[in-house]
Amino acid sequence: MEKEYDNWNKLKKDLSTKESKIFFHEREVWYCSLGKNIGYEEDGKNELFERPILIVRKFNNDIFLAIPLTSSKKDNKYYHQYEFSGKTFAGILSQIRLLDSRRLSRKIGMIKESDFSTIIKKIHNVLP
Repeated sequence: MEKEYDNWNKLKKDLSTKESKIFFHEREVWYCSLGKNIGYEEDGKNELFERPILIVRKFNNDIFLAIPLTSSKKDNKYYHQYEFSGKTFAGILSQIRLLDSRRLSRKIGMIKESDFSTIIKKIHNVLP
Protein backbone atom coordinates (compact mmCIF):
# COMPACT_ATOMS: atom_id res chain seq x y z
CA MET A 1 0.00 0.00 0.00
CA GLU A 2 1.46 3.35 -1.10
CA LYS A 3 1.36 5.99 1.63
CA GLU A 4 0.50 9.62 0.91
CA TYR A 5 3.81 11.12 2.04
CA ASP A 6 3.76 13.88 -0.59
CA ASN A 7 0.29 15.09 0.48
CA TRP A 8 1.31 14.95 4.12
CA ASN A 9 4.50 16.94 3.44
CA LYS A 10 2.46 19.68 1.72
CA LEU A 11 0.11 19.91 4.68
CA LYS A 12 3.03 19.82 7.14
CA LYS A 13 4.59 22.82 5.38
CA ASP A 14 1.30 24.71 5.73
CA LEU A 15 1.00 23.76 9.40
CA SER A 16 4.54 24.90 10.13
CA THR A 17 3.74 28.46 9.01
CA LYS A 18 0.34 28.60 10.75
CA GLU A 19 0.07 30.95 13.71
CA SER A 20 -1.09 29.05 16.74
CA LYS A 21 -3.70 30.78 18.84
CA ILE A 22 -5.18 27.55 20.15
CA PHE A 23 -5.78 27.23 23.87
CA PHE A 24 -5.62 23.68 25.18
CA HIS A 25 -5.39 21.92 28.54
CA GLU A 26 -4.43 18.57 30.01
CA ARG A 27 -7.19 15.88 29.86
CA GLU A 28 -8.62 17.34 26.64
CA VAL A 29 -9.22 15.22 23.57
CA TRP A 30 -8.52 16.91 20.23
CA TYR A 31 -8.29 16.03 16.57
CA CYS A 32 -4.65 16.46 15.67
CA SER A 33 -2.77 16.23 12.35
CA LEU A 34 -0.36 13.38 13.13
CA GLY A 35 0.52 12.77 9.50
CA LYS A 36 1.67 9.72 7.59
CA ASN A 37 4.24 7.84 9.58
CA ILE A 38 6.62 4.95 9.19
CA GLY A 39 5.94 1.29 9.98
CA TYR A 40 3.67 0.72 12.96
CA GLU A 41 3.57 4.34 14.13
CA GLU A 42 -0.03 5.52 14.32
CA ASP A 43 -1.13 7.45 11.20
CA GLY A 44 -3.65 10.22 10.90
CA LYS A 45 -6.64 9.81 8.58
CA ASN A 46 -8.54 11.95 6.05
CA GLU A 47 -7.18 14.91 4.07
CA LEU A 48 -5.84 16.55 7.25
CA PHE A 49 -4.15 13.31 8.40
CA GLU A 50 -5.96 13.64 11.73
CA ARG A 51 -6.39 11.33 14.65
CA PRO A 52 -7.88 11.96 18.08
CA ILE A 53 -5.25 12.51 20.76
CA LEU A 54 -5.32 12.99 24.52
CA ILE A 55 -3.27 15.84 25.93
CA VAL A 56 -1.29 14.32 28.78
CA ARG A 57 1.02 17.21 29.74
CA LYS A 58 1.04 20.86 28.70
CA PHE A 59 4.54 22.35 28.81
CA ASN A 60 3.65 25.81 27.51
CA ASN A 61 1.20 27.39 25.03
CA ASP A 62 2.99 25.79 22.09
CA ILE A 63 3.98 22.22 22.98
CA PHE A 64 2.45 19.30 24.80
CA LEU A 65 2.80 15.58 25.38
CA ALA A 66 0.00 13.46 23.91
CA ILE A 67 -1.09 9.91 23.24
CA PRO A 68 -2.96 8.94 20.07
CA LEU A 69 -6.37 7.35 20.53
CA THR A 70 -8.01 4.50 18.65
CA SER A 71 -11.52 3.07 18.54
CA SER A 72 -10.03 -0.45 18.37
CA LYS A 73 -10.82 -2.40 21.51
CA LYS A 74 -7.44 -3.20 22.98
CA ASP A 75 -6.64 -3.47 26.65
CA ASN A 76 -3.14 -4.51 27.62
CA LYS A 77 0.01 -2.97 29.08
CA TYR A 78 0.43 -0.61 26.10
CA TYR A 79 -3.21 0.50 25.79
CA HIS A 80 -5.81 1.89 28.14
CA GLN A 81 -9.44 1.34 27.27
CA TYR A 82 -12.06 3.83 28.49
CA GLU A 83 -15.53 5.19 27.70
CA PHE A 84 -15.92 8.64 26.16
CA SER A 85 -19.14 10.12 24.78
CA GLY A 86 -20.82 6.71 24.88
CA LYS A 87 -18.08 4.96 22.86
CA THR A 88 -15.11 2.80 23.81
CA PHE A 89 -11.65 4.15 22.97
CA ALA A 90 -8.13 3.10 23.78
CA GLY A 91 -5.14 5.34 24.43
CA ILE A 92 -2.01 4.00 22.73
CA LEU A 93 0.37 4.52 25.64
CA SER A 94 3.42 3.19 23.81
CA GLN A 95 3.15 5.97 21.21
CA ILE A 96 3.29 8.96 23.53
CA ARG A 97 4.93 11.92 21.80
CA LEU A 98 5.70 15.62 21.95
CA LEU A 99 3.54 17.72 19.60
CA ASP A 100 3.23 21.36 18.57
CA SER A 101 -0.13 23.12 19.07
CA ARG A 102 -0.19 24.04 15.36
CA ARG A 103 -1.15 20.40 14.71
CA LEU A 104 -4.41 20.75 16.70
CA SER A 105 -7.55 21.27 14.65
CA ARG A 106 -10.64 20.95 16.86
CA LYS A 107 -11.48 20.01 20.41
CA ILE A 108 -13.63 16.93 20.97
CA GLY A 109 -14.04 17.10 24.74
CA MET A 110 -12.43 16.18 28.05
CA ILE A 111 -12.06 12.76 29.65
CA LYS A 112 -13.00 11.99 33.26
CA GLU A 113 -10.40 12.68 35.93
CA SER A 114 -10.48 9.04 37.04
CA ASP A 115 -9.65 7.81 33.52
CA PHE A 116 -6.92 10.41 33.19
CA SER A 117 -5.32 9.36 36.50
CA THR A 118 -5.33 5.73 35.42
CA ILE A 119 -3.74 6.62 32.08
CA ILE A 120 -0.98 8.61 33.80
CA LYS A 121 -0.23 5.65 36.12
CA LYS A 122 -0.16 3.26 33.17
CA ILE A 123 2.20 5.55 31.24
CA HIS A 124 4.61 5.45 34.18
CA ASN A 125 4.44 1.63 34.09
CA VAL A 126 5.16 1.50 30.34
CA LEU A 127 8.12 3.89 30.42
CA PRO A 128 11.27 2.45 32.01
